[in-house]
Amino acid sequence: MQKLVLASTSPARRKLLSDAGINFETIAPGVDEDAMVELLKPQSAGELTGMLAKAKAEAVSSQFENSLVLGCDSALEFEGEILGKPLVKDVAISRWIKMRGKSGVLHSGHHLIDTSSSKGTTLITQTKVHFANLSDSQIEKYVLTGEPLNVAGAFTIDGLGGAFVERIEGDYHTVVGLSLVGLRQMVTELGHEYLDLWS
Repeated sequence: MQKLVLASTSPARRKLLSDAGINFETIAPGVDEDAMVELLKPQSAGELTGMLAKAKAEAVSSQFENSLVLGCDSALEFEGEILGKPLVKDVAISRWIKMRGKSGVLHSGHHLIDTSSSKGTTLITQTKVHFANLSDSQIEKYVLTGEPLNVAGAFTIDGLGGAFVERIEGDYHTVVGLSLVGLRQMVTELGHEYLDLWS
């Protein structure tokens, strides 16, 4: 049976896989994302997330035999901009002021490597997200929780921010940061049975 290795330390992705009954281990990929983006200058959120997901999977794949190594990355496309993690309070607040009452497209890139065959596959999934029209004070209180600072687009759908996502068009798990439907498709494409990943 193939083992799944998640090249990510995202708590949301770890919880998602655990809830889906998947047996996996995690490892930090140690990829300098900012340096890669500066060097390769991706032109779209889809290109960015696919590129970084592949880099993360490749960064750790040589450490594992007979394993499926999964790299993931997410970014929000909003009014022509690619929005990653805001990191600081002021950036998160200004983003939410722009986003409130509007919609953006959350892109999640996935790259899966079969270390036994060295084959890999990339999949980008997208979901349209409609944001609530929050007041200035609501935005500030949300940002002060710290939750939006280290997540793509400055929001979560599976945490405190879920109350501020009015609706989505597409796959819920894409917004969390890892499409289970996409993972099943990639595992199948590489010649394996998704159900074998269950604990």
